[in-house]
Amino acid sequence: MSDMVSTAFGSLAMMTSVLVSPDGKFEYEAAHGTVTRHYYRYLKGEETSTNPIATIYAWSGALRKRGELDELADLVSFADALEGACIDTLNEGIMTKDLVGLVVEGTKTTVVNSIDFIKAIRKNLEKRLA
Repeated sequence: MSDMVSTAFGSLAMMTSVLVSPDGKFEYEAAHGTVTRHYYRYLKGEETSTNPIATIYAWSGALRKRGELDELADLVSFADALEGACIDTLNEGIMTKDLVGLVVEGTKTTVVNSIDFIKAIRKNLEKRLA
């Protein structure tokens, strides 16, 4: 099912999942599994281009929910800013190689590795938090 739904997102790496129990507990996760071969390449010091957005959104969703439950407006705002920074980065055309084929032809893109993608998100997050 996740493979079918992911076509709407363009990639499993863009899709998060929220599980809600009958008694109101929440679990946020990336809908995809881990990319073991990329992790082993990373351990060897090789460059990887793995898209972390679903994982980031799983964390931001969990942080937002915690902020809502504990009435911590700053935590909710941080989660919103983190997600916004991801969108800003993609709108700048900065993305990992798995996403480049999903953009409209003629759109200027810059393909980066995993680390540089996270650094670009961080830069945009810092702008939003300034």
